Amino acid sequence: MQEVRRVISVIAMNESSVLARVSGLFAGRGYNIESLTVAPIPKSNLSRFTIVTKGNAKVIEQITKQLNKLISTLKVIEQDENMVEKEMVLIKFSSNESLSDIKALCDAYNGGIVNAGENSVIAMVADESKRVEYFISAAQRYNPLEIVRGGVVAIER
Repeated sequence: MQEVRRVISVIAMNESSVLARVSGLFAGRGYNIESLTVAPIPKSNLSRFTIVTKGNAKVIEQITKQLNKLISTLKVIEQDENMVEKEMVLIKFSSNESLSDIKALCDAYNGGIVNAGENSVIAMVADESKRVEYFISAAQRYNPLEIVRGGVVAIER
C-alpha cells in the first residue's frame, strides 16, 4: 500500500495532558508526526490540534480510530477537498541582501517583509505547504540566516 500525506484535525478539551496523550498515541504505535499545531479555540474550553502525518490507508484509519478513542477528543476531521490548509514560514536575511528582491519574492508567495532592523530583515509567507517549500527553495539565493517553519493549520469550508 502506498503512503499518503494526511492532515487530521482534532477538537479536544483544552486541559493538561491532552497533548501528551495525542503524541503518546503516535509514539506508542511508531507513527511519525510531520507537523503538529495546537491552539485554543476562542470563546471555548476546547483546542484544535492539526496533525500532518503519512501512512497507508490502513494506518490512517487506525490513527483516526485511536484519536477518536481518547477521552478528551470531541471530534476528528480527516483532510478532504473541503479543507483549506496553510503553513507559515519566517525567514531572516542579512540587511545586506536586496530588500526589493526579497519583497518581490514574498509578494509572489502571499507574504511580505514583517520586520526590518539594522542587521537583518525578516520575511513571512503563509501559503500551502508545497508553495512554502518552493518559497524556501527560491529564497536560498538570498542566503537566509535562519528559517523557522510553523505547523500546518487547516479548517473546513
